[in-house]
Amino acid sequence: AVGQVALRSLVPGMLDCLDYSVSRCTREAQAHEVLPAELFDSAPLLPNPHERCPGMEQHIRMVHGTTTLAFKYQGGVVVAVDSRASAGAYIASQTVKKVIEINPFLLGTMAGGAADCSFWERYLGMRCRMFELNQKKRISVGAASKILSNITHSYKGYGLSMGTMICGWDETGPQLYYVDSDGDRLHHHIFSVGSGSTFAYGVLDTGYRFDLTKDEALSLAQRSIFAATYRDAYSGGTVRVYHIDEQGWKRMSETDSMELFYKFKDEKKK
Repeated sequence: AVGQVALRSLVPGMLDCLDYSVSRCTREAQAHEVLPAELFDSAPLLPNPHERCPGMEQHIRMVHGTTTLAFKYQGGVVVAVDSRASAGAYIASQTVKKVIEINPFLLGTMAGGAADCSFWERYLGMRCRMFELNQKKRISVGAASKILSNITHSYKGYGLSMGTMICGWDETGPQLYYVDSDGDRLHHHIFSVGSGSTFAYGVLDTGYRFDLTKDEALSLAQRSIFAATYRDAYSGGTVRVYHIDEQGWKRMSETDSMELFYKFKDEKKK
């Protein structure tokens, strides 16, 4: 008996769902008209932290740390990154993938806010694919970096934290660009980004030559990232190295920084 009563109470509602008459549409339109206008305001329904939380800028200040690098040489582009994600003094993860594989010939690196870099570089991948479908050719590295630069410039002052490198091979050969969250876009043959970049630059400046062999270039990139993981508390985990040539990108190695420590230690003894 209870079940029958419940069923009878549900039947009118179920029949209302099947009512497509003009009168029902009129009733619903009138019901929407009485909603208060403030519900549709674009401002969020939460208190402004600048007004409600004194010292807010210290409380939620983001402290980022990483080390990424890329450089051009006679054989293409080498990209190397660490894998540590830190939140202030707290190590949030040791297994972050800081290279975004945009397409088979284009790579992007992550430095700054992981969410910002990951989202916008994956969005860039979609834009690059749309370009290919529309123009029937692969997008150039410069054009891809310009798309990302335009996006970050339009969000300047909104709190994005990005320091990325767009690396790849196009019709003009190997190309390397730096793009950050202020919309800055730089074209150069060597970059290192992140809290450990000063340590990486020390090794890069010592060993870099344009006429490096492939093995020398890969070894230099790996050693540079290791130097940063050794000296910078916010860098660590796995050292990943990628190589880009006319055939596209290829992941060359993934080595734990502790293994590299003992490897280079043994080399010094010899």
